Amino acid sequence: MTDIDTLDWPRIEADLDAYGAAATGPLLSPEQCAALVALYDEPEHFRSRVVMARHGFGRGEYQYFAHPLPPLVAGMRTGFWPRLVGIAHRWTGRDYPATHAEYLERCHAAGQQKPTPLLLRYGAGDYNCLHQDLYGAEVFPLQVAILLSRPDAEFGGGAFVLTEQRPRMQSRAEVVPLRQGEAVVFAVAERPVQGTRGTYRVKLRHGVSRVTWGARHTLGVIFHNAA
Repeated sequence: MTDIDTLDWPRIEADLDAYGAAATGPLLSPEQCAALVALYDEPEHFRSRVVMARHGFGRGEYQYFAHPLPPLVAGMRTGFWPRLVGIAHRWTGRDYPATHAEYLERCHAAGQQKPTPLLLRYGAGDYNCLHQDLYGAEVFPLQVAILLSRPDAEFGGGAFVLTEQRPRMQSRAEVVPLRQGEAVVFAVAERPVQGTRGTYRVKLRHGVSRVTWGARHTLGVIFHNAA
């Protein structure tokens, strides 16, 4: 795995402020991606499985990891945290602890004890409706998704899509192209925007467009836990 601290954080932070999402560049190796994909068919790693069509979420499925998280997944949470916590404070005005472990204590105090990192699997014709990953009162405003499959080699279509709704304006869509092993950092539900009359907040939702062929796998890293 690429050292998270060596990513281009000035550019990532600027893109987050401007668009609500930012690609990281290469993060995981093909071997690490394949190892994570292989976990999907090993149920002992997961606490629950969701078939999207049953709930109107789209088509495809995903599984939430159980405790203990695989080391690579846990490392994503702890590794990204120091780089994202300052942005989160600036966006929300809230104080966050220095470590993710301390933040999980805050989640536990709010009754949110279930881990939320997940693996998603899409086949031909599958898609993920626009949504927000909110699991309780405690919400960290940023999350990360890592593409584990090779676009144009293992699947077609399946683009990461973010929509932004500004007050009294039509929605704006942002598509973030990713290569295998790249991540996108993005706003969970809202972000601040500087307007002519000061700062206001915009609402965001994210999803995945229709996969036209093949299989697409993604690792989702959410920093707050679920109730």
